[in-house]
Amino acid sequence: MASVPAYAVAGGTATPGGAYTFAVKLDIGDGKRSCSGVLVDKQWVLTAAGCFADDPRSPKVTEGAPKWKTTATVGRADLTGTGGTVTDVTQVVPYAGRDVVMAQLAKPVSGVTPVAVASAPPAQGEELKVIGFGRTKTEWVPDKLHAAAFTVDAVQDGKLEITGKSAAVCKGDTGGPALRESAGRVEVVAVNSTSWQGGCLGTDPAESRTGAVDARVDDLGAWVRQVRYRPVFAAAPWEKATHIASGYFTGGSAGGTRHMDMIVRWNDAEVTLYQGADDKDPRHPFAAEYQLAEPPKPPKTSIWQHAKQITGASFGGGTDGLVVRWGDGELTQYTHVDAKGFHGEKQLAKAKNTIWPHATQITAGRYSANQQRDDLLVTWDDGRVTLHPDLGTNGVAEKAQKVIANKSTWTHATHISAGDFTGKKTMDLLVRWSDGEVTLYPGVDTAGFHGETNVRPEKSYWTNTNAMAGGAFVANDRANDVIIPWDNGSVSLYPGVDAAGTHEEIKIVK
Repeated sequence: MASVPAYAVAGGTATPGGAYTFAVKLDIGDGKRSCSGVLVDKQWVLTAAGCFADDPRSPKVTEGAPKWKTTATVGRADLTGTGGTVTDVTQVVPYAGRDVVMAQLAKPVSGVTPVAVASAPPAQGEELKVIGFGRTKTEWVPDKLHAAAFTVDAVQDGKLEITGKSAAVCKGDTGGPALRESAGRVEVVAVNSTSWQGGCLGTDPAESRTGAVDARVDDLGAWVRQVRYRPVFAAAPWEKATHIASGYFTGGSAGGTRHMDMIVRWNDAEVTLYQGADDKDPRHPFAAEYQLAEPPKPPKTSIWQHAKQITGASFGGGTDGLVVRWGDGELTQYTHVDAKGFHGEKQLAKAKNTIWPHATQITAGRYSANQQRDDLLVTWDDGRVTLHPDLGTNGVAEKAQKVIANKSTWTHATHISAGDFTGKKTMDLLVRWSDGEVTLYPGVDTAGFHGETNVRPEKSYWTNTNAMAGGAFVANDRANDVIIPWDNGSVSLYPGVDAAGTHEEIKIVK
């Protein structure tokens, strides 16, 4: 279809002021271009990538601030009025291979309910409502939002072919939504991309075709959620993170699309679960968050005020779980953790016992023939390192534990984390020492340690953190990435850590 970019909907009708308040008018480059869009979050607009591209016919856009100053008007179907919100677009995030971007607004929009993104594909013959602020048959720069009915002619991979019943998509409609309206529910199915523009003002009078091609978004729901979550993740007070643990708490597994999640305990005893993303962008490894424990309001207290260490573990039969060592020496296994909370609580060691108050660090991994990540490795204040295989079956019974090291050096281990960094039969151990040195121990098992590699020197910057965790946060093939929240509130991700070191550092929170 040799159509051209649709820089309003000719033949459509002007919408009443209270309808489609989620429609967005985009002014790009102080009049250089005009586009339409749709509000899908209080601070995010879904529109066409071509609006921001050097050549709209080849909608290639780089993530970041738009090349030209862009102003968005939201909640104002009549542009001559004063209602709604007018604000700048601060960044655009394109979806690779499709004429779609998410545009972030400088401030959240109030008084307008964002439209939902469809989760079911359109069907051939289905009627959709297309809206936009573009040209009409008689107006070059109309002041009002227009709407018209279109029929779906064909559903293809990533795009739709549609035809207007008595209207066409015109210049200025690019990025405007194609909406499904059913049983009082409205959702966006696609955004306008190209059109023949038959009947639009300024088009050759001989052109009568009203067909258009829209970019589908019904299959981009997960991507939309991930993008709009970005500023929420970055706004967290990461300098207050005291403990972190990784695992597949919200679903997924190694080799799947969803990456590992992360649980964070904060210094006010709040506990948050961060859901792993579904793509391989190392800059944005998480897509949503869930509060597992609220911070207590005095005089109330929370058990999470007393958590000394936490580690993710897999016990089989569903989502991963968590092991917690408390201040009174109690050791607790939560067999499963998900977005709704902690499940299958099991006491591994009683409170006020004489043994576990002497533990200093814990981490769970796959360190034995058992393929679950439920072998607990523990460092002690006397320099011992013990391994407790198959925690789900054996618990922490003394007869099952293995002493795999007993040196005064280990009293200086400040943080430890399991990981699959070197591809051995069993997992590795990453240790950060009190002087900032970081050491990798490959293929730890019940026989102990088998060599070591220095990956950070003494007095390294890694002294400036309270927590670290290994996990599968990028490629999701194995748990060979490391996340560290720093004392200054920034957060770093080191993807693909191996015996040669940590390689690239990516600041996922700056």
